[in-house]
Amino acid sequence: MQTTFKINLLSRNVLLKFLEDHTLEQLNKVPEGFSNNLIWNIGHIVVVQQMLVYRLSGLPMVISDAMVAKYMRGTKPETDVSQEEVEEIKLLLFTTLEQSKKDFENDIFKTYTEFTTSTGYTVTSAKDAIEFNNYHEGMHTGIMMQIKKFL
Repeated sequence: MQTTFKINLLSRNVLLKFLEDHTLEQLNKVPEGFSNNLIWNIGHIVVVQQMLVYRLSGLPMVISDAMVAKYMRGTKPETDVSQEEVEEIKLLLFTTLEQSKKDFENDIFKTYTEFTTSTGYTVTSAKDAIEFNNYHEGMHTGIMMQIKKFL
C-alpha cells in the first residue's frame, strides 16, 4: 500500500500545480469541445476517491453531500467556482489522502459493496478502490492536460 499512496501523493501534487499555475478564470473555463473544466476535474477526483473508498465501505466521507452532488459522475460545471471553493478543494486534495492513509494503517475497512466502474473494472475492496483510484486520477489528469492547451 505504501507505493499506492506514494503514487497518489504524486498525482495530488500534479493537481496542486494546476491550481497554483492557473487563474480562477482559467480554472473555470470550459473550452469548446469539452464538457468540463480544470476545477471540475479536480473536484471530481476528490469526490470519486471518497465515494470509492469510504461510501462503498459503508463509512462516512469527509466531504460534504453538496460537494458530492456538484462533482460526482454525470455532473458538469453549472456555475463558476469561487476562490474560496478552490482553496477548499486544494485543502481536500491532501487531507482526504492523509486520512485515507491513516485509515488503511488502522485497518478500519471491514466491508465493501462491489462496484463495476464505467471502464468495466469491478472493485471488490477498499484496497482495490484506492488502487483503482490512481488510474482514475491519471485519466482525469490527462483530460486536464488537454483542456490546458485551450486556455
